[in-house]
Amino acid sequence: RGSSAFFFDMSSVYDFDPITGNIPATKVEITVSLCVLYTQGVETKQWREFGRTEVIDNTLNPDFVRKYILDYFFEEKQNLRFDFLCLIPFLSLIFFFQDFLGQTFCTLGEIVGSPASRLEKPLGGIHGKKCGTVVLSAEELSNCRDSATMQFCANKLDKKDFFGKSDPFMVFYRSNEDGTFTICHKTEVVKNTLNPVWQPFTIPVRALCNGDYDRTIKVEVYDWDRDGSHDFIGDYTTSYRELARGQSQFNVYEVSSPCLHFQVTLLSFSVESDFTFLDYIKGGSDVFVPHYPQSSQDGFISSTGNPSQSTSLHYMNPYQLNAYAMALKAVGEIIQDYDSDKMFPALGFGAKLPPDGRVSHEFPLNGDMDNPYCNGIEGILEAYHQSLKTVQLYGPTNFAPVVNHVARYAAAVQDGSQYFVLLIITDGVISDMAQTKEAIVNGAKLPMSIIIVGVGQAEFDAMVELDGDDIRISSRGKLAERDIVQFVPFRDYMDRTGNHVLSMARLAKDVLAEIPDQFISYMKSRGIKPNPAPPPYTPPGHTHHHTQI
Repeated sequence: RGSSAFFFDMSSVYDFDPITGNIPATKVEITVSLCVLYTQGVETKQWREFGRTEVIDNTLNPDFVRKYILDYFFEEKQNLRFDFLCLIPFLSLIFFFQDFLGQTFCTLGEIVGSPASRLEKPLGGIHGKKCGTVVLSAEELSNCRDSATMQFCANKLDKKDFFGKSDPFMVFYRSNEDGTFTICHKTEVVKNTLNPVWQPFTIPVRALCNGDYDRTIKVEVYDWDRDGSHDFIGDYTTSYRELARGQSQFNVYEVSSPCLHFQVTLLSFSVESDFTFLDYIKGGSDVFVPHYPQSSQDGFISSTGNPSQSTSLHYMNPYQLNAYAMALKAVGEIIQDYDSDKMFPALGFGAKLPPDGRVSHEFPLNGDMDNPYCNGIEGILEAYHQSLKTVQLYGPTNFAPVVNHVARYAAAVQDGSQYFVLLIITDGVISDMAQTKEAIVNGAKLPMSIIIVGVGQAEFDAMVELDGDDIRISSRGKLAERDIVQFVPFRDYMDRTGNHVLSMARLAKDVLAEIPDQFISYMKSRGIKPNPAPPPYTPPGHTHHHTQI
């Protein structure tokens, strides 16, 4: 039986999610050998072929030129399947038998989160047979790290207001393949002028055009009004390729308004490559879970109701996970891909502990104060279920102790080698708002982020305030250095059809979407550059069937 292979090129590239219009975090390219790559749909869970490698004859260690280009979303669980096949000639070179050599499964996050973004996986799929191993590697495409800085001015703007003044601002949109537009930047308002000069702004190229230099960019010009009913003045279209020409006759745009025409001019344009989230991951930054005693992704569980009663949010339904467990599983299954040893410290707050009934706001779910680590997300869920049988849920609900708990460890490691994420799952009641605000403001200076998932039907006004999206959180007159909190209410993600898988995928996506930018904001503010990635993987000799992907 020969070892020749013949594959058809059926690869395709997704520039964006046509349903949501979401921009991918970046694009990565995966080099594969003797394999067909399948991706899995979030809703249907069906595998669909993404692409195949080209033909390499008569070798167990092929070096393929073709690579798969995938959109990488940190906040999504992107399941991949690699099927290794051998096509054996039958009668002629036109007909082939397809021989299955083995397969492996992983997520794109597992590859990206591995040291130097190289993951070694055993091949399986044939009962009782060792199928060898495969090494998968991911490389970020260069145009995903570029940021463009540009500045605009305008003249002869339409006098919209009664007193003859104008307060103009511009809104930039990237176009999607389905004909829709997604907002990607809004300039500041320049008050009381007919000849505005806007401040220079910097935007990732992927956010501006998703790497497609000829894709339409639409710009709308408005006259700001205090009541929010901004007057539309006019719009124009351009593209990244046009903007990249810089100040020239190509970047002077005529904008029509009901009363007159006026011009918007590009004053300057420059591009530079930024360090990205993946640069730090490949350089060895241990995001989320460093080794003990450093704490990282802590599943703090708040209390509400008797777990034995069906009205309790902690109710142990034998047929379905409760809201706490679902939220933990949804978020945890994604972020564990970036953990070095899959050991998670997990603590609870708001309970009386045996044997003396003392109230604790940071107790280990597994009952071991010296080693609160659980093995993977399943280990946390098991510890959570066991703790509900031994502790008595009890108020008040204090957040500050758990925030400060993580902050203590983050304060000890500020060189960029570790980043800490605190996951709080809570019913929304908070007894120490002032102290929690102070803890978050102090934590904003440290390498940490906080995710809050609110469960139950309570009002979550306090959680929204902690989020700081609309108004940056402050304490004692001191503003938080950066936004480190992301809050979502669990109830907003309960699918009416009962499709909890899809609901939880949406929840995880929304709570995790800001983490890479929060991570980068800390590194940039401290001037921390990523370590160089380890040297490229060198395949072993031809004595072993060990394929590089």
